[in-house]
Amino acid sequence: MSLDQQILQYLITGVTVGSIYALIGMGFNIIYNSTEIINFAQGEFVMLGGLFTVTGMRVLHLPLPFAALMAVMAVALIAILFDVVAIRPLKDASSITLIIITIGASIFLRGIASILWGKEPYPIPAFSGEDPIPFFGAVIQPQSLWVMGITFLIVLGLRQFFNRTIIGKAMLASAFQPKAARLVGIDTRSMTLISFGLSGFVGAAAGIVIAPISMAQYDIGIMIGLKGFCAAIIGGLGNFWGVVLGGVALGVLESLGAGLISSGYKDAIAFGILLIMLFFRPQGILGKGKGDRV
Repeated sequence: MSLDQQILQYLITGVTVGSIYALIGMGFNIIYNSTEIINFAQGEFVMLGGLFTVTGMRVLHLPLPFAALMAVMAVALIAILFDVVAIRPLKDASSITLIIITIGASIFLRGIASILWGKEPYPIPAFSGEDPIPFFGAVIQPQSLWVMGITFLIVLGLRQFFNRTIIGKAMLASAFQPKAARLVGIDTRSMTLISFGLSGFVGAAAGIVIAPISMAQYDIGIMIGLKGFCAAIIGGLGNFWGVVLGGVALGVLESLGAGLISSGYKDAIAFGILLIMLFFRPQGILGKGKGDRV
């Protein structure tokens, strides 16, 4: 394989991985847009999505589509329960306190998953076969197309939801001006519940589409959750298309760095880019003022 073909292969891999980062970053965005909370348990929603799908297929003997549907519903319910049990009782707490609570929830969920599913990885079959598709000297795995397609559809759907529906606009209003939202009759508690349920749904979807590539495992949410947070910060926390741009850019740079330099620098590249963005453009590539979140 020539250098040009190798670079093309790295780009394909980077876009695939970056799409997953974008999906996870969208989970951060949903919570932030609705509550202004940074939920560091988002990576565990990804982990649970893959593991619940494994349970549906192996224990309940469900076909993959039904197992995936069961998984996203189960994770959405867990996310809602997390809000009711851990966030709502401390809704007036400081941001640092709420962040610490989400980190604690992440550790708790990971521990429960290690007990229930064990520490071995579980494979999930690819959605439409594993025969690679030739592409100008490189290859594209069919699952990569699923990852990119599902990411695009979820981003488009969420943007339309927040911009075009009454509930979506009410969720944004609840975060931006909660007192004013309550005065006009918006139930801010319900909006928060919906935002956590949506973030669980999106996180589980990311875990399901990535599982055929990386397998489902109890500790997969740690690093991939942090990468999703990096994507959200790089693209602009609160901006859905910004998260897509940040996720894809992060995935491509990681892939090129690992392929052309050394795989040992992959994580360092991600967090190095995060630090640079925080120093020079903390609002992100497409981030705007607080009132312009979409």
